[in-house]
Amino acid sequence: MSDATAPTGVPRPRRGFDANRLFVMVCIGIPLIGLVLFFVYPMAVVFLRSITQPDGSYGIGNYVQVLQTRGFWRATQHSLVMTGATTLVSVTAGFLIALGLYRCSFRGKWIIRGAIILPLLAPSLVQGLGLIFLLGRNGLVNRFFGTEMDIYGFWGLLIANTLYALPQAVMIIGAALVLLDARVYEAAEVMGTRPLRQFRDLTLPAAKYGILSATFVVFTITITDFGNAAVIGGDYSVLATEIYSQVVGQRNFNLGAVVGIMLLLPTVLSYYIERQTSRRMSNKSTSDIQPFIPSFTAVRDIPIAAISFVIAAGIIAVIGIVIYASFVTLWPYNFALSFRHYQLELASGYSSLWITIAISIGAAVGGTLAVFALGFGMRHASGLITQPLQVLAAMPAAVPGLVLGLAYIMTFNSTATPLYLLYGTATLIAIVNFYHYHTQAFLTVQTGFRQFPGALEEAADSLGAGMGRVARDVVAPFMTPMLVSVLFFLFMRSMVTLSAVVFLSTPDLSVAAVAILRLDDSGRTSQAAAFSACVMLVVVVALLLMKGALYWSGRRRGRGV
Repeated sequence: MSDATAPTGVPRPRRGFDANRLFVMVCIGIPLIGLVLFFVYPMAVVFLRSITQPDGSYGIGNYVQVLQTRGFWRATQHSLVMTGATTLVSVTAGFLIALGLYRCSFRGKWIIRGAIILPLLAPSLVQGLGLIFLLGRNGLVNRFFGTEMDIYGFWGLLIANTLYALPQAVMIIGAALVLLDARVYEAAEVMGTRPLRQFRDLTLPAAKYGILSATFVVFTITITDFGNAAVIGGDYSVLATEIYSQVVGQRNFNLGAVVGIMLLLPTVLSYYIERQTSRRMSNKSTSDIQPFIPSFTAVRDIPIAAISFVIAAGIIAVIGIVIYASFVTLWPYNFALSFRHYQLELASGYSSLWITIAISIGAAVGGTLAVFALGFGMRHASGLITQPLQVLAAMPAAVPGLVLGLAYIMTFNSTATPLYLLYGTATLIAIVNFYHYHTQAFLTVQTGFRQFPGALEEAADSLGAGMGRVARDVVAPFMTPMLVSVLFFLFMRSMVTLSAVVFLSTPDLSVAAVAILRLDDSGRTSQAAAFSACVMLVVVVALLLMKGALYWSGRRRGRGV
C-alpha cells in the first residue's frame, strides 16, 4: 500500500537501510580522507614550518633570511635561465618531431616513436649518467678525439633536461596535431593555397594550445627536476638542489620549507595556465574529424625527417651508452665486456630493487582502486560535492615531487602525530608515489567515466543490481583499458621517480633511484649504470605486459565477452 493511501493513524514505515548511498559515501569518503591526510595535511605542515621561527613563534623571518642569501638568488637565477632554455629547446624540437610523426610522410617513424619513449622508462638521472659516459672527462668523445670537454654545469644540464622533457612535449603537441581535420587542408589545396601558407594559417593556429600546454608542462618538470641536476649539474646550483642542500646537508628544515614554497609558486602558476590551455584543447570535438594522411613533399619531409632521426639517435646514444657501460670491465681503460658491475657494492645489494618493485605494485594497485572508487562515487554524487572534489583531486599535479617528499618527512617524522608509525616504511613511499601522480591517474579514469554509456548502468539498476555490483560487473569491465593503463602508469612512474622519495629513503629502506644516486655520488658510476639497466629492464617488461593486457582486453571486448 502506498503512503498516499495508508489509513489515518497508521505510522508510515521507516525507510530501510540505503546500501547504495552508503556505497557511494564509502567510494568518496576513503579517497577523500587519503587526500586530506596525505596531501592537504603535509602541504599545510610545509607552510607552517616555513613561517616557524627558531623561538617557536610564527613570522616571516625565515623568508627574510632566505631572500638575503646570495645562494638562493643564484639558484633562482640558474633555475629560471635553465628552465627557459630547456623549454625553448624542448618545445621547438618536440614540435618538429610531432610534425614529422603526424604531418609528414617518411619511413622509419617507429624508430622515432621508440626513441621518444626511452627517457620515460628510466630515472631522470640516467640522462645525466649517459652524458657523462659520452661527453665527460673520460667519455667516449673526449677519449676518441683527444679533447678536454667539460660537460658538467649549464650545457650538460641543458642537454639532460631537454632529453628528459622532450617526450612530454612531443606527446602533447602531437595530440593537438591529430585534431587537425584533413578536409580543411583539402579545401585549402583546392583554393590553391601554398604549403607554407597552409602551415602558417592552418597548422600553427590550430596547434597553438598544444604548444602552450607543452611549454608549461616542460617548464614545470624542468624547474622541479632533481636527478639530472644532482648528477651533472656540478657547481651550477638550482632550486631543487638548494632544497636538498638545506635539508640533507644542513638539516635546516625550516629554510628548506621556505625554498620549497618558493619553488611551489612558479609551478602552481605554470600548472594553472597549462590546465586552462588543456581545457581549450578538450573543448574541440574529435568525433567528426577526418584523419590527415600526408603525402610525400621533399622540401618539407626530408629536413624534418633528418632532424627527427638525429634527435632520436641522440636519445638512443645517451640511454644506450649507460647500458653498454654497465658491461665494460673498467671504463675507459678496459672495454672488455663482463658482469662485474652487476655485483653491487651495496650492503643491501639488489634488495632495493625488489623493494621498489613491491612498492610500485602497491602504489599501482592501491592507487588504481582509489581513483576508480573516487570517480565512481563522484559520478553518483551531487554537484555541490563533485566540484570541490574535482579541484582537490587535480591539485597534486601542481606540487613538485621534491616539495611533496619534503612535506612528508616534516609531517611523518614527528612523534606528535600517530602517522609517525608510517615513517621509514615502504607503505609511506608507496603513498607518496601515488599522490605524486594522483592527478594524471584521476584524470585518465575521469575520461573513461565520461565515455561510459549511462544506459548500461540504468539497465543494471532496473534489474535490481546494487551500486557495488554495478561498479564491479558493469563499469569496471567497460573501463578495463583505462584501468590497465592507470595501473601500469603508476607502476612505471613509481619505479623511476627520484625527487618524491629522496627524502624518505633511509639506510634500512632505499629505493632503486636513490640507490643509483648514491652509487654515482660514491664514484661507482659503472655500478650506477648497471643498476639503472636493471630498473629499465623491469619497466620495459611492465610496458610490454601493459601492451599485452590492452590487446587481450580489446580482443575480449571485440568478441563481446
